[in-house]
Amino acid sequence: MAEPRQTLPPLEWIRVFETAARLGSFTAAADELGLTQAAVSQRIRNLELRLGAQLFNRLPRGVALSTQGEAWLPDVQAALDRLLHSAATLFEAPRRKITVAASASVIELWIVPRLPLVARRLPHVQLAFETIQNLPDYERSEADFEIRFGEGGWPGREARRLFAEELAPVAAPALLRTAADWQALPRIAVAGPRLGWRDWSNATGAEPPPAPRLRFDTFVQALRAAEAGAGVLLASLALCGAALEAGTLERLTGRTLRMEAGYWVSWARSRPDFAERLPLLECLAAHGGDA
Repeated sequence: MAEPRQTLPPLEWIRVFETAARLGSFTAAADELGLTQAAVSQRIRNLELRLGAQLFNRLPRGVALSTQGEAWLPDVQAALDRLLHSAATLFEAPRRKITVAASASVIELWIVPRLPLVARRLPHVQLAFETIQNLPDYERSEADFEIRFGEGGWPGREARRLFAEELAPVAAPALLRTAADWQALPRIAVAGPRLGWRDWSNATGAEPPPAPRLRFDTFVQALRAAEAGAGVLLASLALCGAALEAGTLERLTGRTLRMEAGYWVSWARSRPDFAERLPLLECLAAHGGDA
């Protein structure tokens, strides 16, 4: 004869326990859940009786998790997260709007060329873009996705690499015709986390170049200046691919300068999953003819 199957306590009681444990207060849990403090206390007590364990220590001022409560909380939170994510994936209505935060350069040079692919894969989605000017802007962003420069490890966030950063000198064909040696041409610099001309000289053994004649605070501005013939740019090959293919810029050497850091699309680990996430990630990470 089969043993009777053990039944779980009501999910509402478990949810009340997680909220009270996370907030460290029955009163705060009541406010978040829209219950009275007495109702929260009663549900916790019912749960403790069902489990046969004390989950909270009642103190003169407030409550604190017991040893058993602390041990159970991570499993409860993981189970509730799985329920939330699976319900969002299976039953939530299609996302009609997705927001992406990125620098102006990445939006124009990497994302815009991939928008036709996004439109084919996700024709019902409206994409909204938030331009990130400085690193602190990420802390204020509420975007579904953020495109960040780094090595892919940010607390509380998942990340997928878009491309590694690889740099090489480029210049407009018309500018190259004005000098026998490109190393004698004026340089363009870009502020920010990328390696620069001094790093290029150290890596290649070339003579240190003169101070750049032009310096920009975004890569896309520097790229447009290079296309206009204003100087030689140590360019991100991934971001200037369209200009190289169109012939408005030429690579000046086969050597490249590789960086450990690169561009990643990231999202908060705490946010529920949704069906459009994976197709959008695939579109954003598409290379070459994929886009």
